[in-house]
Amino acid sequence: MEGNSGKSKNIRKLLIIDDDKTFCQSLKEYLEGDSMEVRVANTGAEGLAASARGDTDVVLLDQRLPDVEGDSLCTSILKYNDQTKIIFITAHASYDGAVKAMKSGAFNYLSKPFELEEMDHAIEQAIRTIELERIEQLQRYHSARESEAAVLIGEKGGLAPISRLLESAASTDAPVLITGETGTGKNVLAKAIHYKSPLRRAPFISINCAALPENLIEAELFGYEKGAFTGAVSAKKSIFEMAEGGTLLLDEIGEMPMHLQSKLLGVLEDHKIRRLGGEQVKTVNVRIIAATGKDLEKMLDTGFRKDLYFRLSVIRIHVPPLRERKEDIPGLCKYFLDKIPGGREMTFPEAEVQKCMQYRWPGNIRELKNIIERAVILQRGSGVLKPSELLAEPIPAPVPCPENILSSAPEGLLPLAELEKSYIKHALSILADNYTRTSKALGISLSTLKRKVKEYGLKRTTGS
Repeated sequence: MEGNSGKSKNIRKLLIIDDDKTFCQSLKEYLEGDSMEVRVANTGAEGLAASARGDTDVVLLDQRLPDVEGDSLCTSILKYNDQTKIIFITAHASYDGAVKAMKSGAFNYLSKPFELEEMDHAIEQAIRTIELERIEQLQRYHSARESEAAVLIGEKGGLAPISRLLESAASTDAPVLITGETGTGKNVLAKAIHYKSPLRRAPFISINCAALPENLIEAELFGYEKGAFTGAVSAKKSIFEMAEGGTLLLDEIGEMPMHLQSKLLGVLEDHKIRRLGGEQVKTVNVRIIAATGKDLEKMLDTGFRKDLYFRLSVIRIHVPPLRERKEDIPGLCKYFLDKIPGGREMTFPEAEVQKCMQYRWPGNIRELKNIIERAVILQRGSGVLKPSELLAEPIPAPVPCPENILSSAPEGLLPLAELEKSYIKHALSILADNYTRTSKALGISLSTLKRKVKEYGLKRTTGS
């Protein structure tokens, strides 16, 4: 370590605690520079006061001070900052002294006289350890945040069947294929599988196959060596290597080009990759989850490989659209509201919740989250949320039930199919055979309405 090693924004703080003032001053002059701030204390009391700021990275601590033993002071210093690395220095080296120092929390132990290179190495090692510990803390923080974000709302409601599949998927490392409309929460489900599995402490990495141009997807997926193509000025790890030991989510897998699908199949079969422009074959251990909003079965052989489809769908989970799990909407509203700063102080009238449950949510959960956030921003200080005013289309009025629908039925009862047939016929009648309006009013999809009309042999008198 050189005293003047160049400019650095990350200034390290080193404290020397020793009663030899000449020794302290010499070390200070040697160590201090643009990247290192050095402070000096000649007694235990002075050293403890300097440590109270809590920002000290490394302490060079004399084991014998006029007012206190070094090992006793070591424990007090670490109370202010448990990441501080303490290097004991002593002119009275002994095995017992070294053991005592380490037990009190010391990071390293130097015997006087020592070479400056030996001290440099000890300080560099201490700083390197601090950096690694902080990286690990950051990774744990992000992992905790991601795990928290992977909460599934509706595990006891509309997602109850999925919840059981999720538990099965989390207990194995088999590939999973998640299907569902855009905005239904496929990404959240993939994270939930990962964070409920034994791989939860390993990386979770996601790549959107639709977000990258075709010529970049291959480079991202499989990595490349320096000089593999124009612009490859340095080597780059593959996504598989980055996700080593963890989970890789291939979002929008239906957009992956056919020639890359065959390479992906090879990775799934052999667990090996080779970077672009490289000769070395690397073994990878990654759990694959794929997600898509497309119907891959309709794309087989024309847009998606049949062998890859079957390899990916060892476990298949379909996430229903929000309009088919309306019982989960109140819980989702509360969840999103709790996540918005100040959202807990908002009043969410029951009438508004009911309007949200009547709406079809074409954008699914993503649209609901956006509407709740906008409603909080635009509530104009009243504290009352009115998300229904922000919906993209009006909530259709319910179709009134005809009064005579059960009048001819024995005991006032009809088979469920007959009741449904009569109600659909009545709805089409009062909405002038407008299939789009009728499907929205009945809370079913247009395709379902058309299927019911054909199934019941209902006559359509006008166009829609």
